[in-house]
Amino acid sequence: MPFVERVFSGVQPTGNLHLGNYLGAIVNFVKMQETHSCIYCVVDMHAITQGVDVWGGPAELTRNTREVTAAFIAAGIDPKKHIVFNQSQVSGHAELAWIFNCVARMGWLGRMTQFKEKAGKDRENASVGLFDYPVLMAADILLYRATHVPVGEDQKQHLELSRDIAQKFNNDFGESIRAQGANDGLFFPLPEPLITGPATRVMSLRDGTKKMSKSEASDNSRINLTDDADTIAQKIRKAKTDPEPLPTEEKGLDARPEADNLVGIFAALSGRSKADVLREFGAGQFSSFKNALAELCVTKLAPIAGEMKRLVADPGHIDAILNDGSDRARAIADETMKLSKDIVGFIRRR
Repeated sequence: MPFVERVFSGVQPTGNLHLGNYLGAIVNFVKMQETHSCIYCVVDMHAITQGVDVWGGPAELTRNTREVTAAFIAAGIDPKKHIVFNQSQVSGHAELAWIFNCVARMGWLGRMTQFKEKAGKDRENASVGLFDYPVLMAADILLYRATHVPVGEDQKQHLELSRDIAQKFNNDFGESIRAQGANDGLFFPLPEPLITGPATRVMSLRDGTKKMSKSEASDNSRINLTDDADTIAQKIRKAKTDPEPLPTEEKGLDARPEADNLVGIFAALSGRSKADVLREFGAGQFSSFKNALAELCVTKLAPIAGEMKRLVADPGHIDAILNDGSDRARAIADETMKLSKDIVGFIRRR
């Protein structure tokens, strides 16, 4: 059962996509499609793992799912060449997750740090879905027998769990897998992290020590992908800085989180290094640098916001993209599920 090299990428439809999502994930998603066979999934089943007061209810979930899809397309992902779909349209995600629930071990899930962070002190009231969602994430990836997954620092532990589950499944059912024609006894690949270059970690425009987040109270702390040109420029000019001029060398950004963040944003959007940016703007005042950064942000982001607005205004078009993508995804997923059921020993309709 040879593996086809394939990349699986998932984004939760939690609303208010911002510059951090764009530079940290979507930019790399767009680049990947030039070199890999890609599946881009809006993971709406993951979005409901916390209380409805957190994910906003049915109408907001629908709106957010379409908005993430619009962001993919507006940023440059081609849904005709690659697969773009929402997770809940393919039942294999839930089916395979149940099989994996019976392969994974409680101790493995108990070590997942994101559950501890999201559940907080009141873990007894956390949903089973919040505890178990790393298993669903493993099913998302392995349902397509994906070989590579782009991951940030906060998801590396979950990818390791996916590898552990794949390995244990292969070990537990090795004889049955060989009976299905795989002489090496391997059915699921051990997915590898896809390294796409230095990760861009975008911090709050109001506090350079905190990650840019939709949950921060001040809208001025982030640049939303739906912000228009005037709003983008205004937020950059209001971004927190310190009284010193920009340094001329990168080491001068140490202990200056706001300066480091703004220089990093400029470098990421312009495709340059921080050192190169400082060679141009070092020793100058923040006001001049912010004007240049505002112009760059507007040039790069305003067209995306405009295209997202156009796409979201036509939900039928977005739904057609998702429907087509889910049909293509289901063709791959169904084959995996047929073989998985045969391997486990389930009698299936033929």
